[in-house]
Formats: sequence, structure tokens, C-alpha cells
Amino acid sequence: MKRLLINGDADLKKGTKIEYGDLELICFSVTRNGDYHGPRRVQLSCIVGDVNEYSTFVEEAYIPHFLETKSIESEDVKIVI
Repeated sequence: MKRLLINGDADLKKGTKIEYGDLELICFSVTRNGDYHGPRRVQLSCIVGDVNEYSTFVEEAYIPHFLETKSIESEDVKIVI
């Protein structure tokens, strides 16, 4: 599981399957930041992982502050489903 900070509106929703680099991940959580105050572009904060990690996410058996964090551009994300 990791946190992706996506700069720009990639039109993601919870449960969306995305392709980033050579990885195929599922968005477990999507938080939209910067609609009213903040940067000129919207920033999406997503917790992503593979299907096997979904139970860990639902049971909250992880520490959010210790997740690996990557900052990427919305153009680098491809929506699969």
C-alpha cells in the first residue's frame, strides 16, 4: 500500500483501477484538496494498493503516516476501469 499525491484532476473515484508506470493499482481512498483554497491545480491524495492489500485497508491495520508517498502528475496516471 502507498499514498499517491496526484497534481491535477485525474477524475478518480474510490474503487478505480489505475495504471502507474508498470504497476496496476486500485484506489482505496481518494481525497480531493485545493478546490476553494490552495494551489491553482487540484491535488488528489489517494491510498492505493493491489487487491491483496484491500483487507488491510478496511481493517485499518496500517499506520497512514508511515506509508510510502509519491508525488506524480495527473498525466502519468492511466485509468484502466
